[in-house]
Amino acid sequence: MGCQRAELRKQSGRVCADVEREIDLSKRIATLNLLSEASIAHCDDVVVTYGAQARSQFRHKAFSITREAANVFVPDGTFIEYIMESYERGYLSILLAISYLRLHKTEDAKVELRDLDHELFAPIYNFGEDPVNLLFSAVLWEQLGDVGEAHVDWLRLRDFRIFAMREDPLLRRFADERVSQIDNREGTGSEWHVYQVGRFPQLDWDLRFSNSTSGYFSITPKEPFMASCASSTGVLVSTESWFNKIAIRHSHAYHPLLNVQTWIRLPIGIVYSLIPVAAGAGIMVGGCMLDAAGNGKGSLCQLSVVGGVALMRTAPDVLEGSLRPDLRHWQEVPAAIVVTRAAEANQEPCMAKLKGGVQRLL
Repeated sequence: MGCQRAELRKQSGRVCADVEREIDLSKRIATLNLLSEASIAHCDDVVVTYGAQARSQFRHKAFSITREAANVFVPDGTFIEYIMESYERGYLSILLAISYLRLHKTEDAKVELRDLDHELFAPIYNFGEDPVNLLFSAVLWEQLGDVGEAHVDWLRLRDFRIFAMREDPLLRRFADERVSQIDNREGTGSEWHVYQVGRFPQLDWDLRFSNSTSGYFSITPKEPFMASCASSTGVLVSTESWFNKIAIRHSHAYHPLLNVQTWIRLPIGIVYSLIPVAAGAGIMVGGCMLDAAGNGKGSLCQLSVVGGVALMRTAPDVLEGSLRPDLRHWQEVPAAIVVTRAAEANQEPCMAKLKGGVQRLL
């Protein structure tokens, strides 16, 4: 074990230097993705240093009347700096807590977990708790030996309900059993292991006008999320709740400003799409008129028709580009997580059918 640990550090030293060299806080999404890579590579000093800076800089939205007004005339998010969603702030706090725990700085890890509560409940631009980060928090509190704090998070998981998110009966049942075990002082000294599974799927979108309260977008994942699984030793939970936060980003109940901008952008986008139609028709008519006036043989008219039709066919692409929603997000996050008290991954029933993409966080 000692030799393996030394080899890991040697490998991580090279990886960590490369990761730290690439981090540029002006590139927000790229920075978050690099922090995920650093956490997997056990580059804990990098995570601690740059994770705290990223959370501070990417947390608050700076409103600008000029930028918000200009954003209506261009694809969503063109002039707006990316601001982390609440689940991303929570996950970043989790990565920081895990890094402090691996560095044996338990008090700093506890501070991060307490900050996690503030991140989830802070009444700022992006807000709201989610079950995945609550599960992380409950397990990490147990790892730190604070069963009381863990008990609170298990209770919150058991009773979890939030706007636009479906409850997970398997997770709630597992949390309920864990609450009972803690109340009966069963298994409070056992060690938890945390794994991340797969990669958050890419997102797709389409126009849908049937629900005006959520804008006119239908946001869907390109790959389905895994089904939940619970056993006597652990639980697998997908990050579909994180996807749900992105899917309701343009909802009036969640972001009224984005919702209003979305509806204002619709007629502007339609006007934009009419420009190639009008230009294409003008080319067709003008070319044929010039051909007739010059007693041509029809070659100019034919060329004008072909060119005009080709230009008119770009109208749907122009409309799509004008209306495209802002779907930026932290890409290098897991598609699911597994927490288990089994000593080895192959001993956890919920991990038996996983074919790959499993990486240990703790």
